[in-house]
Amino acid sequence: MTVNDSALPLEALANWLRQHVGAFEGTLKVTPLAGGQSNPTYRVNAGPHRWVLRRKPPGVLLASAHAIEREYRVMRALAGSGVPVPKMHALCEDAGVIGSSFYVMDFVEGRVFADPALPGLSPNERSRVYDAMNEVIAALHRVDLSATGLCDYGRPSQYLTRQIERWTRQYRASETERIDAMERLIEWLPAHRPEGDETSLVHGDFRIDNLIFHPTEPRVLAVLDWELSTLGHPLVDLAYHVMAWRVTPTEFRGLKGHDLTTLGIPLEPDYLAAYCRRTGRTALPHWDYYLSFNMFRMAAILQGILARALQGSAASADAERTGRQARPMAEAGWRQVQQMQRT
Repeated sequence: MTVNDSALPLEALANWLRQHVGAFEGTLKVTPLAGGQSNPTYRVNAGPHRWVLRRKPPGVLLASAHAIEREYRVMRALAGSGVPVPKMHALCEDAGVIGSSFYVMDFVEGRVFADPALPGLSPNERSRVYDAMNEVIAALHRVDLSATGLCDYGRPSQYLTRQIERWTRQYRASETERIDAMERLIEWLPAHRPEGDETSLVHGDFRIDNLIFHPTEPRVLAVLDWELSTLGHPLVDLAYHVMAWRVTPTEFRGLKGHDLTTLGIPLEPDYLAAYCRRTGRTALPHWDYYLSFNMFRMAAILQGILARALQGSAASADAERTGRQARPMAEAGWRQVQQMQRT
């Protein structure tokens, strides 16, 4: 057996795979996959089989973070739902096997786009990729909770209130330095929370780099990284996704500053109009508030990545650089609030 820097106990893993996933002969090879900031992820090759293993990270973890059991449940439930997900094989909650809980799913061959500006594609290809992404998030928010068995996947109300409280706690638990913009957002957001509520399945981290596209076609083959999924407000989930139009690449993987028309990427109003057509909506109330909340939320997530990097338990080699984006993201969120106050 061989391993490429995975530091996993291969004999124990091989025995578990044979018992719970499928028999195989030959060499087991485990290779870390780049890109994940939260849960370490590995490609597993065993004879003709190709799987992906995703585990909780080592070390002390924040409460409710790294919920791979929920990832496994929701992706298994979504099989055949119209939301593309990998085939799930098995979940192991026995930390004695490899040192933490993990699950195994199919390896999906395809393209992952790290840059939302999609360098290397033609304007027509970019347009079709964005339309495919829009189709998937609209399908996600239309998932039948009863048919998928996900009615109890989260609380059915007060999502925004709970999210503000949760991410304030998470931020405080991982705070490494004072960020004035975060302090202002922590005070302003609960005081100005809009009324009204809706409930659907939400992904919580729906970004272009969490999707696998067909190798040659503008089609989504799999939505990944469901750690933050729950029952929640679909427009809050959509605003997180569309936040890319409001932030720069420096702030966090944004589109702001690009000539979108020349690139073939839809403008924000056009992208939102396509979502509304697909979901039967006629309006997107409190849209700017939801955007400011999501910038605050993203800053809290980035702060958690920074804290893990400084503790030496981050899943990604570039975690500290990524985590340092917490401050500019928080500042973008406060600018969004100031813009709302001027209008």
